[in-house]
Amino acid sequence: MQDGYNSNVTPPANNNNVENNQTNRPTIVQTDVGAKDGQDKCPRCGSTDIETNTNSGKLRCNFCRYEFDPEKVVGMVTDINQLQGQVIGSGAQDIVADTKDVLTFKCSSCGAEVVIDTSSASQARCHWCRNTLSVNQQIPNGSIPDVVLPFNINKDTAKIEIEKFVGKRKFFAHPKFKEEFTTNNIMGVYFPYMVVDINSHARFSGYGEHQVRSYSVKRGDKYETRYDADYYAVEREFDLVIDGLTIESSSDKLDTVASNKTNNVINAIMPFDIENCVKYNANYLKGYTSERRDTNVEQLSSLVGRQAKDIARYTANDTLEQYDRGVCWKDETLNVIGEQWKAAYLPVWLYSYQQINGNKKVLHYVAVNARTKETMGSVPIHMPKLFFVSFLVELCGIFGMWFVDFDYNWLFLTLGFVYFFIMYSKYRNASARHTYEKETKTNMTNVRKNDRFIEKRKGLSNSKIEGANNLKVSGTNTTSPFLSSLTENNMINEMIKK
Repeated sequence: MQDGYNSNVTPPANNNNVENNQTNRPTIVQTDVGAKDGQDKCPRCGSTDIETNTNSGKLRCNFCRYEFDPEKVVGMVTDINQLQGQVIGSGAQDIVADTKDVLTFKCSSCGAEVVIDTSSASQARCHWCRNTLSVNQQIPNGSIPDVVLPFNINKDTAKIEIEKFVGKRKFFAHPKFKEEFTTNNIMGVYFPYMVVDINSHARFSGYGEHQVRSYSVKRGDKYETRYDADYYAVEREFDLVIDGLTIESSSDKLDTVASNKTNNVINAIMPFDIENCVKYNANYLKGYTSERRDTNVEQLSSLVGRQAKDIARYTANDTLEQYDRGVCWKDETLNVIGEQWKAAYLPVWLYSYQQINGNKKVLHYVAVNARTKETMGSVPIHMPKLFFVSFLVELCGIFGMWFVDFDYNWLFLTLGFVYFFIMYSKYRNASARHTYEKETKTNMTNVRKNDRFIEKRKGLSNSKIEGANNLKVSGTNTTSPFLSSLTENNMINEMIKK
């Protein structure tokens, strides 16, 4: 099968706040224009004691309680349909390896010099006058993004969501975990992401089948299902805008199949309402921790390409209603006309617990999206108890196979295994992920359809067309393709979530 993601994009003409010296280089939009390092002062009283009001998402002076609206980033392309070439926010530029992390500021109130280690903080208090100094201008070490999405879920609400999630998973939870579990140590964290907008043109060609009828035929003592279907050559071509594809930009969190930590559950709490992102200001980080970006656009572009192709494939499914037996695409091409990258800090409430079993250590997370309250996590399992209960369920299945008159009574033999899988998935959530192919905002226009009938097919034994791939996802990793395929089942998914 031919498979292409072509991003040979041509940069657009210069505009305000744009740097573009050579036509074969990305267009850089300077997103920190007007940002001032040092003291950010309340517009009303001049205090530097400023932080986020999680109820409104605005910045609030802790002295006079005045709230003021956040700034929006200017200079980026807002109409993605008009996006051409590669546009990169200045906060998403390549990290410079020899950049100094330690900066020295002179307090404008008392003149004292204050040192800020930008690798771990973006604010510090003057040790003489106690005024707050902030780093808002971008430095090429990955610590200052283009935009930030403020917390609007407070800690108490996050505690309730985490307690609710863990409370539904107490029966098979490890006894030591139940003894030590507390939400007092949850942390508000800003994780680094890249937000990518794409203007593209997609073309797919292959074959599809439409079921005409299904019927039973006798083979020996048993009946088997057969299918008759119409076979078509199928082509789809359309313009596609992808609005806000969100990718982790921490190399640690990109490793979603790590055996020593449950990173995938952090991925699974997306999407965020990134349309509400505001211009970066260090005051949004006050009271929270942050993790700086350590990957560049070039390192992430392959992953973005695969996920964009998946999004295009799923978008095309909206035009394939008649092919109820699926479509086998033989050629898939996504030509990128323009793409825009922004570095972002997105808010997460995070509970972590390290399970130690001999020499093996596993870090379990329960994460809450600090905008939507979407919660996902991993809870340590008491495996002897789970094995024992699954064995009892299997015994019940064996008795059921003997005493229940049913053509497929051998299915009773799988009850223990199915129970084990459902419980393990409910607690560990190893296949949980962001379903970006369905949840990313898109706009499909100028659709061209070409469906050509080829032949009638009779007596087919498979319920789907051979090689069906219109529901394929290639831009993600799971610990087990088998587990991932099972969790695509809506009924099983509902059982796991409860």
